[in-house]
Amino acid sequence: MKKKFLLIAIISSSILLTSCDILLQTASTVMQSEQPLTTTEVANGLKEALKIGTDTATTRIGKVNGYLLDKVIKINLPPQTAEVVKYAQKVPGLDKLIDDVITQINRSAEDAAKQAAPIFKTAITQMTIADAWGILNGADTSATNYLRDKTYQQLFSLYRPVMQKSLAKPIVGGVSAEKTWNELTSKWNQFANSMAGKLVQAHPITVNLDEYVTNQALRGLFIKVGDQEKEIRTNINARVTDLLKRVFGQKK
Repeated sequence: MKKKFLLIAIISSSILLTSCDILLQTASTVMQSEQPLTTTEVANGLKEALKIGTDTATTRIGKVNGYLLDKVIKINLPPQTAEVVKYAQKVPGLDKLIDDVITQINRSAEDAAKQAAPIFKTAITQMTIADAWGILNGADTSATNYLRDKTYQQLFSLYRPVMQKSLAKPIVGGVSAEKTWNELTSKWNQFANSMAGKLVQAHPITVNLDEYVTNQALRGLFIKVGDQEKEIRTNINARVTDLLKRVFGQKK
């Protein structure tokens, strides 16, 4: 009988202790969530949001048609090629080259995006966030805008070699965007320098393709990172870490 009472006592104590642990953990969580945010927590929370936003964005646009079929970030020909489109019918084969190069530069951007996340993470980690509270309480894409303003040249320098390699890859139909672009500009410049071209005042193309596509690809990336930041700010379910829940949950 004594053994029976002893066993009951042990079980009861275990249940009581377990309940106390749960209550203590809950109380600790509540107390922590009610503690005022520090500037360091806010800065780290903003960086974490940007890292997660970058991971999500690069995964999505790094897939086939991630750029090409997205009307917001699709990369079209440089503005300087407006004349090419206008007079395409006057140069045999130019129409097809235009379509091909648009597809190829977008495929190159999609290919390069697969390697963008680590580049962005390095920039985010090294970034010093001034006025963290102002950014937290700012517009829905304030952190993304800050990242772009403070690190764009660094990102461009790191991302451009990646884009150059992608543009040189024979991704579409065994032909690279670089090759098609060179063929397109060669045909056009030949026309622009001919008597017919001079009559219509056509201008030769001197655009640097990799510079243009890198800028456009980064533009698309920042748009998508901004979309993810907005999601974290407005959707509780998008706050997938304790830090994000704490920082954005207490935002005033």
